Amino acid sequence: TSSHIRVGILNNPSSKINEDNTAIARGILTAFLTQNNSNSKSFLSKLSKEETAKSLAAGTKIAKFLIPGMDDDTFEKKYNTLGLDLIKTHQMFCQEVLKLLPGQMAVMSNGR
Repeated sequence: TSSHIRVGILNNPSSKINEDNTAIARGILTAFLTQNNSNSKSFLSKLSKEETAKSLAAGTKIAKFLIPGMDDDTFEKKYNTLGLDLIKTHQMFCQEVLKLLPGQMAVMSNGR
């Protein structure tokens, strides 16, 4: 309810990382990097739906889920060049520093 909150995501996958099983994670990271807050929020709401996950797993391209107002070209360029190293770095941080098991979820807070 506050406009002064920042949200970040760390990925801690439980399976081997590849382009097919990281479409949503890469979409989230790309939205954070390329879109304004309003568009990111709407896009992330769309990505979080189960039918979206099933559709992406079946081979639908993420561009189908972009919302009006998004900078489509910037999003697609970043999404296609993001690579898997960032997600692997997140996984390593979660497991080495935060001591999470693969796939384990946690909420971190660093408030005032």
